[in-house]
Amino acid sequence: MKAAVLEAPQSIKVKETALPEPKAGQVRIRLQGCGLCASNIPVWEGREWFSYPIDAGNPGHEGWGVVDAVGEGVTEVKPGDRVAALSYNAYAEYDLADANKVVKLPEALADKPFPGEPLGCAMNIFKRSDIQAGQTVAILGIGFLGALLVQLAKSAGARVIAVSQREFSLEVAQECGADEVIKMDDHYKIIEKVKELTNGNFCERVIECTGKEWPLNLAGELTAERGRLVIAGFHQDGMRQVNIQLWNWRGLDVINAHERDPKEYIKGIKAAVEAVEEGKINPDPLYTHRYTLNNIDKAFENLTNRPDGFVKALITF
Repeated sequence: MKAAVLEAPQSIKVKETALPEPKAGQVRIRLQGCGLCASNIPVWEGREWFSYPIDAGNPGHEGWGVVDAVGEGVTEVKPGDRVAALSYNAYAEYDLADANKVVKLPEALADKPFPGEPLGCAMNIFKRSDIQAGQTVAILGIGFLGALLVQLAKSAGARVIAVSQREFSLEVAQECGADEVIKMDDHYKIIEKVKELTNGNFCERVIECTGKEWPLNLAGELTAERGRLVIAGFHQDGMRQVNIQLWNWRGLDVINAHERDPKEYIKGIKAAVEAVEEGKINPDPLYTHRYTLNNIDKAFENLTNRPDGFVKALITF
Protein backbone atom coordinates (compact mmCIF):
# COMPACT_ATOMS: atom_id res chain seq x y z
CA MET A 1 0.00 0.00 0.00
CA LYS A 2 0.98 3.67 -0.25
CA ALA A 3 1.57 5.66 2.93
CA ALA A 4 2.95 9.08 3.78
CA VAL A 5 6.18 9.03 5.81
CA LEU A 6 7.36 12.15 7.62
CA GLU A 7 11.11 11.63 7.17
CA ALA A 8 12.24 14.89 8.76
CA PRO A 9 10.63 18.20 9.73
CA GLN A 10 8.72 19.55 6.72
CA SER A 11 9.86 16.63 4.57
CA ILE A 12 7.21 14.05 3.76
CA LYS A 13 7.34 11.31 1.12
CA VAL A 14 4.81 8.80 -0.16
CA LYS A 15 6.24 5.29 0.00
CA GLU A 16 5.20 1.72 -0.66
CA THR A 17 4.82 -0.09 2.67
CA ALA A 18 3.58 -3.48 3.76
CA LEU A 19 -0.17 -3.96 3.94
CA PRO A 20 -0.97 -4.39 7.65
CA GLU A 21 -2.71 -7.56 8.81
CA PRO A 22 -5.36 -7.29 11.54
CA LYS A 23 -4.64 -9.15 14.76
CA ALA A 24 -7.26 -10.58 17.09
CA GLY A 25 -9.77 -7.87 17.96
CA GLN A 26 -8.68 -5.59 15.11
CA VAL A 27 -10.09 -4.53 11.77
CA ARG A 28 -8.35 -3.29 8.66
CA ILE A 29 -9.90 -0.28 6.94
CA ARG A 30 -9.49 0.69 3.31
CA LEU A 31 -9.42 4.39 3.92
CA GLN A 32 -11.51 6.81 1.89
CA GLY A 33 -10.07 9.87 3.58
CA CYS A 34 -8.46 11.44 6.62
CA GLY A 35 -8.74 14.93 8.05
CA LEU A 36 -5.72 17.06 8.91
CA CYS A 37 -5.59 18.22 12.53
CA ALA A 38 -3.82 21.30 13.89
CA SER A 39 -2.24 19.02 16.51
CA ASN A 40 -0.12 17.67 13.62
CA ILE A 41 1.68 20.99 13.20
CA PRO A 42 4.40 20.45 15.86
CA VAL A 43 5.51 17.12 14.39
CA TRP A 44 5.42 18.66 10.90
CA GLU A 45 7.46 21.68 11.95
CA GLY A 46 9.77 19.66 14.19
CA ARG A 47 10.40 19.72 17.93
CA GLU A 48 13.44 18.43 19.82
CA TRP A 49 11.45 15.64 21.46
CA PHE A 50 10.40 14.05 18.15
CA SER A 51 12.52 11.44 16.38
CA TYR A 52 12.32 10.89 12.64
CA PRO A 53 11.25 9.21 10.47
CA ILE A 54 7.76 8.98 11.94
CA ASP A 55 5.88 5.70 11.50
CA ALA A 56 4.23 5.36 8.09
CA GLY A 57 0.79 7.01 8.07
CA ASN A 58 1.35 8.76 11.40
CA PRO A 59 0.09 11.23 12.74
CA GLY A 60 -3.13 10.73 10.76
CA HIS A 61 -5.95 10.05 13.22
CA GLU A 62 -9.13 11.32 11.53
CA GLY A 63 -9.75 8.48 9.10
CA TRP A 64 -12.88 6.93 7.67
CA GLY A 65 -13.42 4.19 5.13
CA VAL A 66 -14.60 0.65 4.52
CA VAL A 67 -13.68 -2.42 6.57
CA ASP A 68 -11.95 -4.90 4.28
CA ALA A 69 -10.62 -7.50 6.75
CA VAL A 70 -11.21 -8.45 10.37
CA GLY A 71 -9.12 -10.28 12.93
CA GLU A 72 -10.06 -13.23 15.09
CA GLY A 73 -13.00 -12.70 17.41
CA VAL A 74 -14.37 -9.59 15.72
CA THR A 75 -18.16 -9.61 15.55
CA GLU A 76 -19.05 -5.89 15.86
CA VAL A 77 -18.31 -5.09 12.22
CA LYS A 78 -17.74 -7.02 9.02
CA PRO A 79 -16.03 -6.44 5.68
CA GLY A 80 -18.01 -3.94 3.65
CA ASP A 81 -19.13 -1.84 6.62
CA ARG A 82 -18.37 1.85 6.23
CA VAL A 83 -16.90 3.25 9.43
CA ALA A 84 -15.18 6.14 11.14
CA ALA A 85 -12.27 5.03 13.26
CA LEU A 86 -9.92 5.95 16.04
CA SER A 87 -6.67 4.93 14.41
CA TYR A 88 -3.28 6.56 14.30
CA ASN A 89 -1.62 5.85 10.95
CA ALA A 90 -4.35 7.08 8.63
CA TYR A 91 -2.25 9.05 6.13
CA ALA A 92 -2.21 5.82 4.16
CA GLU A 93 -4.40 3.71 1.95
CA TYR A 94 -5.10 1.26 4.79
CA ASP A 95 -4.94 1.38 8.57
CA LEU A 96 -5.71 -0.91 11.51
CA ALA A 97 -8.06 -0.09 14.37
CA ASP A 98 -9.37 -1.97 17.37
CA ALA A 99 -12.86 -3.23 16.61
CA ASN A 100 -14.27 -1.38 19.61
CA LYS A 101 -12.84 1.89 18.29
CA VAL A 102 -14.80 2.08 15.07
CA VAL A 103 -18.29 3.47 14.52
CA LYS A 104 -20.54 2.28 11.70
CA LEU A 105 -21.74 5.03 9.39
CA PRO A 106 -25.38 4.83 8.29
CA GLU A 107 -26.57 4.77 4.71
CA ALA A 108 -27.79 8.36 5.11
CA LEU A 109 -24.13 9.42 5.28
CA ALA A 110 -23.01 7.36 2.29
CA ASP A 111 -20.42 9.17 0.16
CA LYS A 112 -20.09 11.98 2.72
CA PRO A 113 -16.69 12.62 4.30
CA PHE A 114 -16.73 11.76 7.99
CA PRO A 115 -13.56 12.53 9.96
CA GLY A 116 -14.96 11.03 13.13
CA GLU A 117 -12.39 12.12 15.70
CA PRO A 118 -12.80 15.92 15.34
CA LEU A 119 -16.57 15.64 14.91
CA GLY A 120 -16.72 13.54 18.07
CA CYS A 121 -14.46 16.03 19.83
CA ALA A 122 -16.93 18.84 19.04
CA MET A 123 -19.81 16.78 20.44
CA ASN A 124 -17.94 15.99 23.66
CA ILE A 125 -17.00 19.66 24.17
CA PHE A 126 -20.60 20.68 23.54
CA LYS A 127 -21.81 18.13 26.08
CA ARG A 128 -19.44 19.36 28.77
CA SER A 129 -20.34 22.98 28.02
CA ASP A 130 -23.93 22.30 29.20
CA ILE A 131 -25.40 25.02 26.99
CA GLN A 132 -29.04 25.84 27.71
CA ALA A 133 -31.68 27.66 25.69
CA GLY A 134 -31.63 31.41 26.30
CA GLN A 135 -28.00 31.58 27.38
CA THR A 136 -25.43 33.80 25.70
CA VAL A 137 -22.42 31.83 24.51
CA ALA A 138 -19.13 33.34 23.32
CA ILE A 139 -16.93 31.16 21.13
CA LEU A 140 -13.33 32.31 20.65
CA GLY A 141 -11.57 31.03 17.53
CA ILE A 142 -13.67 30.00 14.54
CA GLY A 143 -11.91 27.19 12.79
CA PHE A 144 -13.48 23.79 12.17
CA LEU A 145 -14.12 23.15 15.86
CA GLY A 146 -15.38 26.64 16.63
CA ALA A 147 -17.72 26.63 13.62
CA LEU A 148 -19.24 23.30 14.67
CA LEU A 149 -19.74 24.64 18.19
CA VAL A 150 -21.54 27.70 16.79
CA GLN A 151 -23.93 25.33 15.02
CA LEU A 152 -24.42 23.22 18.15
CA ALA A 153 -24.97 26.20 20.44
CA LYS A 154 -27.58 27.57 18.05
CA SER A 155 -29.29 24.18 17.90
CA ALA A 156 -29.56 24.35 21.71
CA GLY A 157 -31.33 27.71 21.51
CA ALA A 158 -28.46 29.90 22.68
CA ARG A 159 -27.45 33.36 21.51
CA VAL A 160 -23.94 33.09 20.04
CA ILE A 161 -21.17 35.69 19.93
CA ALA A 162 -18.25 34.60 17.74
CA VAL A 163 -14.81 36.15 18.26
CA SER A 164 -12.09 35.40 15.72
CA GLN A 165 -9.09 37.01 14.01
CA ARG A 166 -9.69 36.45 10.32
CA GLU A 167 -12.44 38.23 8.41
CA PHE A 168 -13.12 34.99 6.57
CA SER A 169 -13.61 33.09 9.83
CA LEU A 170 -16.14 35.68 10.99
CA GLU A 171 -18.05 35.12 7.74
CA VAL A 172 -18.00 31.38 8.45
CA ALA A 173 -19.38 32.03 11.94
CA GLN A 174 -22.24 34.06 10.48
CA GLU A 175 -23.01 31.31 7.97
CA CYS A 176 -23.12 28.85 10.87
CA GLY A 177 -25.68 31.02 12.67
CA ALA A 178 -23.72 33.33 14.97
CA ASP A 179 -25.84 36.25 16.17
CA GLU A 180 -22.89 38.61 16.65
CA VAL A 181 -19.31 38.55 15.37
CA ILE A 182 -16.35 40.44 16.80
CA LYS A 183 -12.86 40.69 15.37
CA MET A 184 -10.22 39.36 17.78
CA ASP A 185 -7.86 42.31 17.71
CA ASP A 186 -8.03 44.59 20.77
CA HIS A 187 -8.41 42.97 24.21
CA TYR A 188 -10.26 45.81 25.92
CA LYS A 189 -12.42 46.75 22.95
CA ILE A 190 -13.66 43.16 22.79
CA ILE A 191 -14.49 43.15 26.52
CA GLU A 192 -16.40 46.42 26.20
CA LYS A 193 -18.30 45.19 23.12
CA VAL A 194 -19.39 41.96 24.82
CA LYS A 195 -20.29 43.92 27.95
CA GLU A 196 -22.47 46.17 25.80
CA LEU A 197 -24.10 43.23 24.00
CA THR A 198 -24.96 41.53 27.30
CA ASN A 199 -26.09 44.58 29.30
CA GLY A 200 -23.03 44.26 31.50
CA ASN A 201 -23.67 40.64 32.42
CA PHE A 202 -21.21 38.94 30.06
CA CYS A 203 -21.74 35.32 28.90
CA GLU A 204 -23.02 32.30 30.78
CA ARG A 205 -20.82 30.09 28.63
CA VAL A 206 -17.50 30.91 26.94
CA ILE A 207 -15.64 28.35 24.84
CA GLU A 208 -11.98 29.01 24.00
CA CYS A 209 -10.91 27.17 20.84
CA THR A 210 -7.60 28.84 19.96
CA GLY A 211 -5.04 27.08 22.16
CA LYS A 212 -3.32 30.45 22.79
CA GLU A 213 -2.67 32.28 26.06
CA TRP A 214 -4.13 35.68 25.25
CA PRO A 215 -7.54 34.40 24.04
CA LEU A 216 -7.69 32.12 27.09
CA ASN A 217 -7.37 35.12 29.39
CA LEU A 218 -9.81 37.05 27.22
CA ALA A 219 -12.25 34.16 27.60
CA GLY A 220 -12.14 34.57 31.38
CA GLU A 221 -12.95 38.27 31.05
CA LEU A 222 -16.01 37.45 28.93
CA THR A 223 -17.45 34.85 31.31
CA ALA A 224 -20.28 35.93 33.60
CA GLU A 225 -20.31 35.41 37.36
CA ARG A 226 -20.94 31.72 38.10
CA GLY A 227 -20.54 31.09 34.39
CA ARG A 228 -18.66 28.26 32.73
CA LEU A 229 -15.34 28.76 30.94
CA VAL A 230 -14.67 25.82 28.63
CA ILE A 231 -11.13 25.23 27.41
CA ALA A 232 -11.39 23.51 24.04
CA GLY A 233 -8.18 24.82 22.49
CA PHE A 234 -5.23 22.45 22.39
CA HIS A 235 -2.60 24.12 24.60
CA GLN A 236 0.43 22.15 23.49
CA ASP A 237 3.29 24.63 23.45
CA GLY A 238 4.16 25.26 27.07
CA MET A 239 2.97 26.82 30.29
CA ARG A 240 0.18 29.38 30.55
CA GLN A 241 -0.26 32.37 32.85
CA VAL A 242 -3.94 32.89 33.60
CA ASN A 243 -5.87 35.33 35.75
CA ILE A 244 -6.85 33.07 38.61
CA GLN A 245 -7.84 36.11 40.67
CA LEU A 246 -10.57 36.93 38.15
CA TRP A 247 -11.66 33.31 37.81
CA ASN A 248 -11.86 33.01 41.59
CA TRP A 249 -13.64 36.34 42.12
CA ARG A 250 -16.33 35.53 39.56
CA GLY A 251 -16.75 31.97 40.83
CA LEU A 252 -16.20 30.45 37.41
CA ASP A 253 -16.51 26.78 36.58
CA VAL A 254 -13.47 26.04 34.44
CA ILE A 255 -13.78 22.93 32.27
CA ASN A 256 -10.91 21.34 30.37
CA ALA A 257 -13.01 19.67 27.70
CA HIS A 258 -10.47 17.38 26.06
CA GLU A 259 -11.09 13.67 26.45
CA ARG A 260 -8.36 11.08 26.63
CA ASP A 261 -10.43 7.92 27.20
CA PRO A 262 -11.12 6.26 23.81
CA LYS A 263 -14.54 5.20 25.11
CA GLU A 264 -15.50 8.87 25.45
CA TYR A 265 -14.24 9.58 21.94
CA ILE A 266 -16.40 6.77 20.58
CA LYS A 267 -19.43 8.18 22.41
CA GLY A 268 -18.69 11.53 20.80
CA ILE A 269 -18.38 10.04 17.30
CA LYS A 270 -21.72 8.23 17.74
CA ALA A 271 -23.29 11.49 18.89
CA ALA A 272 -21.82 13.24 15.84
CA VAL A 273 -23.41 10.67 13.52
CA GLU A 274 -26.79 11.43 15.09
CA ALA A 275 -26.21 15.20 14.99
CA VAL A 276 -25.40 15.15 11.27
CA GLU A 277 -28.38 12.92 10.53
CA GLU A 278 -30.68 15.24 12.51
CA GLY A 279 -29.27 18.40 10.95
CA LYS A 280 -27.91 19.83 14.20
CA ILE A 281 -24.54 20.18 12.50
CA ASN A 282 -23.58 20.41 8.85
CA PRO A 283 -19.82 20.00 8.48
CA ASP A 284 -19.82 19.72 4.68
CA PRO A 285 -19.29 23.46 3.91
CA LEU A 286 -16.38 23.49 6.37
CA TYR A 287 -14.32 21.00 4.32
CA THR A 288 -12.72 23.76 2.30
CA HIS A 289 -9.56 22.09 0.98
CA ARG A 290 -8.97 18.58 -0.40
CA TYR A 291 -5.71 16.92 -1.31
CA THR A 292 -4.51 13.54 -2.49
CA LEU A 293 -1.84 11.56 -0.71
CA ASN A 294 0.61 12.65 -3.41
CA ASN A 295 0.32 16.34 -2.46
CA ILE A 296 0.06 15.91 1.29
CA ASP A 297 3.08 18.20 1.68
CA LYS A 298 1.02 21.07 0.29
CA ALA A 299 -1.78 20.15 2.69
CA PHE A 300 0.59 20.48 5.64
CA GLU A 301 1.90 23.82 4.35
CA ASN A 302 -1.63 25.20 4.13
CA LEU A 303 -2.57 23.73 7.51
CA THR A 304 0.31 25.70 9.00
CA ASN A 305 -0.11 28.94 7.03
CA ARG A 306 -3.92 29.01 6.89
CA PRO A 307 -4.51 30.78 3.56
CA ASP A 308 -7.67 32.84 3.29
CA GLY A 309 -10.66 30.56 2.98
CA PHE A 310 -9.02 27.65 4.83
CA VAL A 311 -11.12 25.89 7.48
CA LYS A 312 -10.64 22.12 7.25
CA ALA A 313 -8.46 20.04 4.95
CA LEU A 314 -9.05 16.45 3.96
CA ILE A 315 -6.77 13.88 2.37
CA THR A 316 -8.95 11.73 0.14
CA PHE A 317 -8.07 8.44 -1.53
